[in-house]
Amino acid sequence: MDTQSQTLSIRRNTIINGDCLNVMPELPSRSIHFILTDPPYLINYKSRDGRKVPNDNNDTWLKPAFAQMYRVLKHNSFCVSFYGYRHADKFIDAYRSAGFRVIGHFAFPKRYTSSKGFIRAQHECAHLLAKGSPKQPDYTIGDVIDWTYSGNKLHPTQKPVSVLQPLIDTFCPPNGLVLDPFAGSGSTLLAARMLGRSYLGIELDPGYHATAAKRLEVIA
Repeated sequence: MDTQSQTLSIRRNTIINGDCLNVMPELPSRSIHFILTDPPYLINYKSRDGRKVPNDNNDTWLKPAFAQMYRVLKHNSFCVSFYGYRHADKFIDAYRSAGFRVIGHFAFPKRYTSSKGFIRAQHECAHLLAKGSPKQPDYTIGDVIDWTYSGNKLHPTQKPVSVLQPLIDTFCPPNGLVLDPFAGSGSTLLAARMLGRSYLGIELDPGYHATAAKRLEVIA
């Protein structure tokens, strides 16, 4: 077994406690089949109960992270990234600087208001990115996916597994490896496992990492 195969076999179906800017450079190039991630929105978010998201108060990590995501993703493959609409320009710049093409956009309407300012926030959004020229999926899903409230009990921005599953099912091949470099409480990883895909998560915060590891019943 070569070094690349050994690396992948060790890292499948686990979540690593660390900074993705340090962990991703250790991964072989073109080793990931699909990336689905929910990075910080750059808004210094604080939930009603006082919880925060690491590195949500700066964008120094943004371009380096997407550069590494592009490197580790297989050619002709997809990445889906949630993003904060207030800084959409910064996210799009980071995608394009890395080499990604923006080929689609998702809206996730909510049946409740998550925050209120000049308008009431009642949806989430994500970009569909391409590395190379991936084939069109066998089944084309819609770009509006209904949101189910997760309760945010495990993480202040916890994404519901139900909205992540159709993204993985559509854009990750069977038996593929899904990467989430901002894994939080592990929702992406759980969705991948439920669909028979392998997963690799990276989470900076020790508390959220422990929550995700317990949720996935893995030793990481």
